[in-house]
Amino acid sequence: MADLPSFRYHPNPVGTGVIVKRLTQCPVRQKHRDYTYEGPFYSTEEVEDICPWCIHDGSAAIRFKGEFQDSASAEEGPPPQALDELIHRTPGYCGWQQERWLAHCNDFCAFLGYVGWKEIEPIIGELQDDIESEGYAMEELKESLLRGGSHQGYLFRCLHCGRHRFVCDLD
Repeated sequence: MADLPSFRYHPNPVGTGVIVKRLTQCPVRQKHRDYTYEGPFYSTEEVEDICPWCIHDGSAAIRFKGEFQDSASAEEGPPPQALDELIHRTPGYCGWQQERWLAHCNDFCAFLGYVGWKEIEPIIGELQDDIESEGYAMEELKESLLRGGSHQGYLFRCLHCGRHRFVCDLD
């Protein structure tokens, strides 16, 4: 089996669980693949088992007229070609509510994964602006933010300056 494709805005989709090792037949080219996508896909058709290669080359988005990230939930600022790559050729992530994709330095950030207080505490200073814009008090986050819990965070990193960004939601 060929190496998995790499995704600029989602560098570890196997680690975040949206691409899993499972033999399936991809509905785009009807090929049997060892990996399948289990993240969000916004289309008028119910589509399952898209392979990472058909995400990467954009053929899944074209074939099913769909998006892997809701374009209205991506932060504004990056150029149109960056938005196109994000919504048509990048695996999404699974949030409790509507997933939001953050940007910095005029580009979208890389999604690093699901986080709780334990994971963000060492970089809390970097995340202060995002935490304030979310409207949470620091003590509230300390008590309730848990990876995989009812109140979960989503961590991003700027591809250009390395700054971390953060958003969270409740189930």
